[in-house]
Amino acid sequence: MDAVLEIWLLASLQSHDFVNASSWWQVQEDLRVRYLEQSTIWVCEERGELLGFMALADDYLAALFVRPDRQGRGVGHALLTKAKGLLSELRAKVYVENDEAVRFYRHHGFVIEGEELDPMTGHSLYLIRYAGQTPAAQSA
Repeated sequence: MDAVLEIWLLASLQSHDFVNASSWWQVQEDLRVRYLEQSTIWVCEERGELLGFMALADDYLAALFVRPDRQGRGVGHALLTKAKGLLSELRAKVYVENDEAVRFYRHHGFVIEGEELDPMTGHSLYLIRYAGQTPAAQSA
């Protein structure tokens, strides 16, 4: 769990530079208890090194983070492909200002369904959804 939280913190600091860095340090334990311990977590590793992870709570993609030095190498794609293989619908939230993540999710078939304010940061989040083929149809 410590390695997962380290990836979350490093990736959050890099990709959410519009948010005060102290915010991420303050919510780290809340993330562990509120999301990660109540989710199913998949990791991507190479030769024992954790490269990224995702956390699913029912159809909600609570987290998908990749080590900053490993981004752009297919790790996020592999994790999201795994999620799509498990579920026919996925919901998630992504910061409006995180252009790279918004592009990533749109490239993978997510659509923006709404917007809300994140009370922790005061920044806007897109509410996004993926509705693709059912897992059985994908394997056919």
